[in-house]
Amino acid sequence: MAVYTEVSDEALTSFLAAYEIGTLLSYKGIAEGVENTNFFLHTTAGSYILTLYEKRVRADDLPFFLNLMQHLAMRGLACPQPIRNREGTALGQLCGRPAVIVSFLDGFSVKRPGIHHCGELGKALAGLHAAGSDFGMRRDNSLSVEAWEPLFRIAEGQADSVSPGLAERVRGDLAVLQAGWPRGLPSGVIHADLFTDNVFFIGDELSGLIDFYFACTDAFAYDLAICLNAWCFDADGTYHRDMGTALIAGYEAVRPLDPREVAALPILCRGAALRFLLTRLVDWLNVPPGALVQPKDPLEYDRRLTFHRTATRAADYGRNA
Repeated sequence: MAVYTEVSDEALTSFLAAYEIGTLLSYKGIAEGVENTNFFLHTTAGSYILTLYEKRVRADDLPFFLNLMQHLAMRGLACPQPIRNREGTALGQLCGRPAVIVSFLDGFSVKRPGIHHCGELGKALAGLHAAGSDFGMRRDNSLSVEAWEPLFRIAEGQADSVSPGLAERVRGDLAVLQAGWPRGLPSGVIHADLFTDNVFFIGDELSGLIDFYFACTDAFAYDLAICLNAWCFDADGTYHRDMGTALIAGYEAVRPLDPREVAALPILCRGAALRFLLTRLVDWLNVPPGALVQPKDPLEYDRRLTFHRTATRAADYGRNA
């Protein structure tokens, strides 16, 4: 989440007039994240999140995201729900951007997750995959292996200014991943962005998942690999195998992995790390002037790739045989 587009009081008041969510009391930009413009809204009827879609989100994809959140909630997954206006439409226009208001989800994100948090996340991730199994829409992953080479070309010329030798390291990873990327794994709806700030807890209990704007149709085990990257490493690149064990065990308590997924886990983890290195690198080098945004450090994933390059078995990530 971030703020790229400024919204005036007058524009927001006019936009909200189409909704039955009470009178606006206050609103505030949310600086976390890097993809869309987000505001916290407080009205006489309650609290909401307003999102203006920017950058990588295509307007044609928005029905997939909005319908998916509704579908998952109907299947019992705690996630935000799009708010429809008086005409029954969830998607609107604000300041020249597609815009949606969603319900506010109670809870907080943990900045330093522990073993228990990882286990709960694993269960929730498998629950998401199960809840989406009968979702009728499909969206290809626009940031899968085919997209990594074009992303790298955008940043390649400046990569070594961020870290000496970065371009060569990325080029080596690309060659390995393009040659060996697994196909035909069990697939369906995945979240594809379950970082700690997209998972809420109340006490020790996981209370919900947010930010479905990278959700797509892809391999379930790739979603697990994204979570292992996001939850089980320190910023210095140290992997915590005990946290990985908890995450994988939590997942398999709901949905056991099949042998193909277990075998593919190391390369999926390496690919997930490269995907986030590349998108962060492009963002790091292209922050719009004046944007209220905190670009995330791409070198966190460069350090994680050092681990992935030597990991050859699912056991290296904590998956017990």
